[in-house]
Amino acid sequence: MPHKGTTILTEQNEMIRRMVAAKGWIFDMDGVLYRGTEHLPGVQDFFDELGFRGLPFRLATNNSMATAQEYVQRLAGMQITVTADKILTSAMATRTWVLEHLGTEARIHVLGAPSLTTQMLDGTNFTLVDPDNAIPDAVIVGLDREFTYDKLRKAHIGIMGGAKFVATNADVTLPTERGLMPGCGTLIAAIAASTGVQPVVIGKPEVHLLDAAMSGMGVSAQQTVMVGDRLDTDIVAGHNSGTMTVMVLTGVSTREEIPTAPVKPDLLFTDLPAMLDALRAATPVR
Repeated sequence: MPHKGTTILTEQNEMIRRMVAAKGWIFDMDGVLYRGTEHLPGVQDFFDELGFRGLPFRLATNNSMATAQEYVQRLAGMQITVTADKILTSAMATRTWVLEHLGTEARIHVLGAPSLTTQMLDGTNFTLVDPDNAIPDAVIVGLDREFTYDKLRKAHIGIMGGAKFVATNADVTLPTERGLMPGCGTLIAAIAASTGVQPVVIGKPEVHLLDAAMSGMGVSAQQTVMVGDRLDTDIVAGHNSGTMTVMVLTGVSTREEIPTAPVKPDLLFTDLPAMLDALRAATPVR
């Protein structure tokens, strides 16, 4: 009978082989590529390696506070070069959900940063509705750093009037260069407490965001690697979507949390440079 350590090593080697064979990659952004305004090491090197191998990738973020083009500019300021088509925000996936479930003429009320409204309206015939004047088809909620009682009141009126409660994501915290700060999930909790209604959540750990990313790359879940820093969102989302999951220790979740986590990553690395080293070391010589 093989030693337990041998079994674990064999399983790890199998996962590394699966990583090498992947046809598409999805990366979380906050905590993987950067923390707040601080860029993390090895990002451009990893993207360059994927480009050299001819492999597509997407940057899928639960954050709804910036457009794809704004992310391009933000990353450029960190010496990371990507094009807008590589970026998929939870706001973009939320727009797709509303189009598919409520139609092209949906009336919406948006609670979130101005960029959430911009992304929701882009390329659609949606109409913005104030719940004080009319009940919308959906109340869309993203992180809003200027959240007020009046905004809570309007969301309450819309949802109690029958509007769908749709959240871009349910992250309770947001990693920044100053540590963890309140995330969109805190706003959702307030609205859910007020209305007694739980939202449809579009971002991770639900599958909508990753499914959209894989569809855009033309790859199956079995061919995809999901790279994230949060056990409760990134790793669970990858598991729910059927992808391979890789966790890096540059964001929210820690190594110590893994043994008791309901869903564990397939592989764990300290950061992107360590993962890139493993990828290169396991790649057959061509």
